[in-house]
Amino acid sequence: MDAASATRKISDPLINPGDEPYFEAAAQGRLMVKICGACGEPHHYPRAICPFCWSSDVKWADTAGTGTIYTFSITRRGAAAPYCIAYVTLDEGPVVMTNIVDTDLDAIRIGQRVKVVFHKSDNGTAVPMFTPVAAAQASGR
Repeated sequence: MDAASATRKISDPLINPGDEPYFEAAAQGRLMVKICGACGEPHHYPRAICPFCWSSDVKWADTAGTGTIYTFSITRRGAAAPYCIAYVTLDEGPVVMTNIVDTDLDAIRIGQRVKVVFHKSDNGTAVPMFTPVAAAQASGR
């Protein structure tokens, strides 16, 4: 594991009204999305109105917390520590912009299977990020 990525400071997320269930679930180790009751489409980032059909009939749903790296970029300069930002396609369908953590940054690959992990921000908010499935299994997560 790249030791520098383990020491990276995580900024506090902006919590909008209605986001509380999302972050309460994250504190319990669960990743949630919203699913539209009108068109059936799951979406992330959860919001009050479906981005596909504009219905307000949206409900919270747990995910498996697993997915595949669609694309990624590693930043090694200008930050306090190197880090990887990525788009992960959840098994449920939505694409999530996230960080890939707890792994050797040089081992990250497009198409790699990942699992959600939660890191604490400065104020203690659990922030969902992802780690390769093999890394999650090796560390017992």
